[in-house]
Amino acid sequence: MVLYVSKWDIRPEKREEYAKWAEGTIRRIMEMPGIAEFRGYRPATGSHEVAVTYEFPDMNAFTSWVSNEEVQKLFVEARSYCENITSELWGPSPVVPKPIRARS
Repeated sequence: MVLYVSKWDIRPEKREEYAKWAEGTIRRIMEMPGIAEFRGYRPATGSHEVAVTYEFPDMNAFTSWVSNEEVQKLFVEARSYCENITSELWGPSPVVPKPIRARS
């Protein structure tokens, strides 16, 4: 798996608009080929910060997704709602190449 992690702050003056934009954007992102999973996170303190993760089966799927014209348009749109945007691309670990699940 390949993990793409993005973090940002919601612009204070755009907080109300952001929620509507984000909901539609998530739908659009999930329609793009290559993506396996999307997750969103907020700090437990209720802050205006956001972290999201996108999972892909491999680097080829990520490359195809991130180079998609529609995905690039969404990244540009995000700049009107978000600031302090950072992204990181993570690949599988040679020590832990597959998930380790807790026993139930």
